[in-house]
Amino acid sequence: MPDVLSAPLVVEFPFTRSLGPVQSAFLTGLRERTVIGVRADDGTVLVPPVEYDPVTANELGDLVEVAPTGTVTTWAWNPSPRRDQPLDTPFAWVLVRLDGAGTALLHVLDAPGPDAVRTGMRVRIRWAATRTGAITDIACFEPYESEPGPAEPAPHTGEFADPVTGITAPARLDYVHTPGRAQSAYIKALEERRTVGERCPSCRKVYVPPRGACPTCGVATAEQVEVGPRGTVTTFCIVNIKAKNLDIEVPYVYAHIALDGADLALHGRIAGIPYDQVRMGLRVEPVWSEGARHVDHYRPTGEPDADYDTYKELV
Repeated sequence: MPDVLSAPLVVEFPFTRSLGPVQSAFLTGLRERTVIGVRADDGTVLVPPVEYDPVTANELGDLVEVAPTGTVTTWAWNPSPRRDQPLDTPFAWVLVRLDGAGTALLHVLDAPGPDAVRTGMRVRIRWAATRTGAITDIACFEPYESEPGPAEPAPHTGEFADPVTGITAPARLDYVHTPGRAQSAYIKALEERRTVGERCPSCRKVYVPPRGACPTCGVATAEQVEVGPRGTVTTFCIVNIKAKNLDIEVPYVYAHIALDGADLALHGRIAGIPYDQVRMGLRVEPVWSEGARHVDHYRPTGEPDADYDTYKELV
């Protein structure tokens, strides 16, 4: 069996979203060291607030201010903080029902050890020194000996100067990716500027990139088949939005390309031709990145377009 490759992989997507009046009031309130909740149809004060009642689905807007103190309803100890977690020392994950709220808020508790944490303990918010209108404006909770505050929260208009109207929520996943036997062979072939697939022993279709098993028949594949390098554009799209950290000017074309001898189209960028002249059936060939181990893009070969009947099953 050939050596199976592995490499660290990071998938990151910063999601940007706008805020409605309820979420805007909540996050702007945190910036101003004020905790805003919303009253549900049954009178329960929800913190964090939501825009629609979880039971009736009615729109909610009756905002109230709750206290920065509360009670731990449940907890779990985290002995080894990870990157970007609220604290870099061991801490407790806690659900805290703030005084005046009917639901609990998830955050962290700064405590010297698990023996110092218990359900029912009283805590208060420790505010971040710099606040921007995010849940991280609450740096953490800390133990605080006090009696429960008023059960009835005070009404709040939700109006603040310079309200927060949008947020960017980072999403990141770090892991070690192992492509497996079939795709390891595929990647190694790319180093030699070759493209290989695997043929199903049952239906005889050649899949590129290989998957190690036929997705149609469900049987293992092992017979390697070299395909291409030329192929046919089966379908495509025109990209008009420039991606961050991608040095490609828009508009450009991204296409499904059926390499000669393959029974599955793969993805590739089309260049060397005006974007509005790319078409189904266009014959293309790979252009390899200098010093890289992958195809940079595909360009027209100058051959006549392929007949639709030759690639219609791959559209």
